[in-house]
Amino acid sequence: MKAALHERHGPAAEVLRIADVDMPEPGPGEVRVEMQLSGINPTDWKSRAGLTPRPIDEFQIPHHDGAGVIDAVGDGVDPSRIGQRVWTWLAAGNRRWGTAAQFSVLPSRQAVPLPHSASPELGASLGVPALTAHRCLFADGPVAGKNVLVAGGAGAVGHFAIELAKFFGARVVTTVSGPEKAQLARQAGADEVVNYRDADAADQLRAFAPTMDRIVELALGANLELDLAVSGPYTHIVDYAAEPADPVLPVRKCMNANVTLRFVLLYAFPAEAIDHAVSDISAALTAGALTELPVTRLPLDQIVTAHEAVQAGTVGKVVLEIP
Repeated sequence: MKAALHERHGPAAEVLRIADVDMPEPGPGEVRVEMQLSGINPTDWKSRAGLTPRPIDEFQIPHHDGAGVIDAVGDGVDPSRIGQRVWTWLAAGNRRWGTAAQFSVLPSRQAVPLPHSASPELGASLGVPALTAHRCLFADGPVAGKNVLVAGGAGAVGHFAIELAKFFGARVVTTVSGPEKAQLARQAGADEVVNYRDADAADQLRAFAPTMDRIVELALGANLELDLAVSGPYTHIVDYAAEPADPVLPVRKCMNANVTLRFVLLYAFPAEAIDHAVSDISAALTAGALTELPVTRLPLDQIVTAHEAVQAGTVGKVVLEIP
């Protein structure tokens, strides 16, 4: 089969290449997915670059997320799954068979049924961002009737955090950096959108709710002062991204607010948390509550361009078309 791969860590243009490799066979409890689209996340280019290096077993086919159709199953998997449309999560987690190839093999539970009402582009955009968004929202209990602040509502995690929070009954305000991103956040269903660069951003947030119950955060150091302005004893600030420099916490201000800080990383989520997320995401998908971000489609042989686009911060999702 045709696959994109790398044998070492480094810059995209130096290590990524297209090659023919033997088609993998599903083992016990596994399925093989004929990939249609492969979704790229920041974690993918960071792993490839060696910023968050993981061992390479001879070669690594990158990318966790994708959409396709199950074409074969291993022992112990219901044969009726053959022909099922699916979206994948952590396909390349401690495995060489990521989604940037014509076929990927992964544990059956990591290939989740994709409703026919959902596009392949949406399916390939879920995985890392939707699971992360769910954990940020629900690690500390239900959000029905809660006030939720989503930092960076135009990003992939922010987008699904808005949609999942709204689907499960929360009031949602989000912060963005400009009009284009504000429009994306409104389309996702945010009740209020605030430009965090505004001098009165804290006042705008407090007008929405004096204190937040959940704050989904991607830049704790940069945004903590604004977060603390709307925090109290029932606020959980949940950070899912690391900044280049570790922030210095204003401990007394955090104590005064009685705020709770939580940090999440998908690779270490408890199994029950992922099962909960997959179940809720599937329910939202079936209800039509999740939508696509703007999608940039590139052919598999332009994977270098695709990685560079994600690394440069392209708005929306970048996906590869699998031939």
